[in-house]
Formats: sequence, structure tokens, C-alpha cells
Amino acid sequence: MELRTLASGSSGNCLLVSHGGAHLLVDAGISCRRIVTALRTLGIEPQALAGVCITHEHSDHIAGLATLTKHYQLPLYTSPGTARQLCYRMAGLEELIRPAPPGEGWEAGLFRVDSFPTSHDAAESMGFTFSAGGRKAAVVTDLGYVSDEVLDGVLGAQAVVCESNHDEDWLRSGPYPYYLKARILGDKGHLSNEAGAALALQCARAGAHTVILAHLSAENNSPARALETAQAVLAGDGFLSVTLAVAPRSETSACYPV
Repeated sequence: MELRTLASGSSGNCLLVSHGGAHLLVDAGISCRRIVTALRTLGIEPQALAGVCITHEHSDHIAGLATLTKHYQLPLYTSPGTARQLCYRMAGLEELIRPAPPGEGWEAGLFRVDSFPTSHDAAESMGFTFSAGGRKAAVVTDLGYVSDEVLDGVLGAQAVVCESNHDEDWLRSGPYPYYLKARILGDKGHLSNEAGAALALQCARAGAHTVILAHLSAENNSPARALETAQAVLAGDGFLSVTLAVAPRSETSACYPV
């Protein structure tokens, strides 16, 4: 199994998980044209996708979804709450959506997909794990804190895409208005570098060999700062061989084997 991010950050999120010629997207928060171009650069035709898993309905996760589904009629996997929000906003999705409550799992192509609830200011957000070929990958971003359900979901994954949204000091002293700072720092906001690093450490202790830091804020973080924080936490516990990387904001990432 392999992971690639096609985009990651507050301006758009999209990820590709692949195994044995089967492919799934997680979120479609960039334009359909960018998604299709990225896929074709990798030798993948969009109509060959086994589906799209949607974490939640915020625009940086669904911006390209209406056009993508209009052209390619792909199955959409998401929670019932998110499904309702998507159908309110986009015509013609009812026949494509396969709603399943967080905590349930399903088969999509060659993948076993499992879900878990996340704490975010959305209708019914969730994260995913993907299992195939005896391997497991986890995608966990857009959460205000790491709940027991999140931990139960991601532990045991060999590769984890882990939120590392902001440096807390930078955010507190930065130009954002108070209400936005409070939202990001709250229990339904986003993980700080420190909280993301702590989650990465728990995953490493459970056997993860690769951690991809994702959903970095352009204003309140930097790739170097996120990487430095996670490296220090992992090294402090003796995990010097874990592969750490930062998902690019606007380009396709390297391929990460699971």
C-alpha cells in the first residue's frame, strides 16, 4: 500500500491511497482539474478510482467534489451528518453517497476502510484507516483533540497522516482575530505541533514507521517548525528511525510506502 498527498493545508486537502492497482481519494478540497492532472501524472485515470472518502464538509475538503462527481460518478463514503450537508450543497449526490456512521467500516475496491469520529466544528467529521495486503494506514487531521476513539482507530497503523496545524505561540501572538484563535485552539479546532507530535509518538510506540505531518497553517506554522517539534518528541523517546515528512501545501508529495 502507498500514500501520496495531492494537497494539504487550509487552502485545500486531497490524498491518494493505492494498493495493487486500486486507488481511493480522501477528500477533494482542490479543483477537479488539479485532481485529474495530478492523477494522470501518476498514470491513474479518475474514473478508475474506487471512490472518495470525505472527512467533513468544510470547503478546503470538498471544493472540487461537485465537478469531480459530475464528470466521473464516483462513490462517496462519508458519515450521515456530512452526507446531509453535501446533499444540501450539491445536486445529484444522493445516488452516489454511501453513508456510514463513524465507527463502522466497509469494503471499497481492494481496501477495508474503517472510520472513527473526530472532534471538529463540522456536522459529523471523521477520520479513516485503510487496510490492504496486511498493512494499515491512518489519516487523522482536523481535530481539536485526540480522543479515545481516535487513538483506538489509528494505533497499529504502519503509516499515519497526522495533523500538525499550528505553533501555539505563533497563533496566540499572530494577527488572527480573537474568535478565530479561540476556534483553532478549542476542542473542535485543530491540533498544534505539540499535540500532533504527541499523537505521532503514540503511533510510533504502536509500530508506525512513517508519519506525514499534514494540514499545516500557512500563517501560524512552517514545515521546519512542525518537523522540528515532532523530531524532538520522537527522538526524546528513542524513535530515531521513524520516517518523518511534511505534506506539501500545493504539490503532490513523494510516495510513502505503508
